Amino acid sequence: MDTHTDTTSDHDFGWAVVIMRAGYLGRALVYLAVAGISLWAIATGGQASGTSDALSRLEDIGGIPALVAIALGMLSYAIWRLVDALYDLEDYGSDGEGIIARLGMLVTGIIHLAIGFIAAGLIFNTGSGGGSSISKVVSNIMDLPGGRWIVGVIGLIIVASGIYYIHKGWTRSYRKHLRANTVTRNAAPVLTAGVIAQGVIVGGIGGLFVLAAVRRSPGEAGGMGKMFNWAYSTPFGATVVIAICIGLLGFALFCVVNAIWRIVPKADDSEELQTLSAALDKHTPDNPM
Repeated sequence: MDTHTDTTSDHDFGWAVVIMRAGYLGRALVYLAVAGISLWAIATGGQASGTSDALSRLEDIGGIPALVAIALGMLSYAIWRLVDALYDLEDYGSDGEGIIARLGMLVTGIIHLAIGFIAAGLIFNTGSGGGSSISKVVSNIMDLPGGRWIVGVIGLIIVASGIYYIHKGWTRSYRKHLRANTVTRNAAPVLTAGVIAQGVIVGGIGGLFVLAAVRRSPGEAGGMGKMFNWAYSTPFGATVVIAICIGLLGFALFCVVNAIWRIVPKADDSEELQTLSAALDKHTPDNPM
């Protein structure tokens, strides 16, 4: 990993930490809404909802304050990811893995900014269906010279981001960005499952973009709604959808934990804090907790 460079030495990024925490809380609200509303719908005989539909249902039950929090949170998260990627505030480095991580930040920042626009549209009654909006954007891109290739590359970048999430969960590398305490230690297994689940979901959405490019069919591209539709088409459809929703709940917890205890090496006074990774590495099978 690259060492601390001079790019941040003349800057105080304490403000970015505040924005980061607001962004993770907003992100948690989104996944909690999608998973919670979808599980409730399944329990009452309905079907799971994509992000846009879940936010619309949130509006229907008087959730305007939550939508405002989500819109502001998504804007905060997008700003955080842009600043983090540009200045490498979390010290990912500039090697191959670091570049992939920082590109993934930009991708997730853009995705969540789009979610923020959906929430804002519902607040001001100018919103439209998220799935159809994605299809329209993809259709417009495909009309450009080399548009199919552009959509395909976007899909591959999203797939790569999903693989990165899976890798981060499987290797538990996310732990080096969290403070060690009783909560983070006890929640570690759920956090790991949530990160891996998010990787599978993001990778699946990227796969839909690639499929849209291969088939010259913009309607194939989409977000969570399309993912749920695909899951329902599998032999164990409802079970797969429920598993996805449970995974989203785990990732919502991951976002809450990050909002409170995430360490940003180049932006806060965290050098003396013990990371979750360091704390858990001390407790091997020969020296159990």
